[in-house]
Amino acid sequence: MSQPRKFWMRWRVRVGYPVAILYWVLATPKPHWIAIGVVIAGLGLIIRAAASGQLRKNEELATSGIYSVTRNPLYLGSAILAAGFIVAGRSLWAGLLVAVYFCVFYYAVMRNEEEELRAKFGASFEKYAANVPLFFPNIFRGPKQPVEGAAPKVFSWAQYRRNREYKPLIGTIGAFAIVWFRMWFRTRYGF
Repeated sequence: MSQPRKFWMRWRVRVGYPVAILYWVLATPKPHWIAIGVVIAGLGLIIRAAASGQLRKNEELATSGIYSVTRNPLYLGSAILAAGFIVAGRSLWAGLLVAVYFCVFYYAVMRNEEEELRAKFGASFEKYAANVPLFFPNIFRGPKQPVEGAAPKVFSWAQYRRNREYKPLIGTIGAFAIVWFRMWFRTRYGF
């Protein structure tokens, strides 16, 4: 792993904990907003699952399925997941904190990962990157054909488990329980 990537990966987690604590303190959740947040986060989890069920990390370049409309569907799913928590928290400051954290760290991580993919897959990655957006899918262009020589991949539950994508699902359930607890705590103690 390159030095810049190590830096961003290491600090993404280290900064994430205080961000989560500040989010919890600043959040003013209500049942209706939590429910809407859960639905949004669920969409993010579905996108992450679709991507993870196709991704064979460090083995091959994923270019088909959801990878044909965005080069970073896992991070797109994470962004939608974060949006679910922003909505559930019902706080401008908590939402801005999460949004800034996500934009700063995940953009840097995506760019660092691209350097590694470029080094590993060369011309195939260049062609893929020229045709598929980094993050925001261009839904009007439709899916692109896989890079020449790459076999289209279908979703695999076994691959989903190998990539341990069940961890974000479990984490999301736990995090929404904490948001619900925040609502109860705020209602009970006024803080």
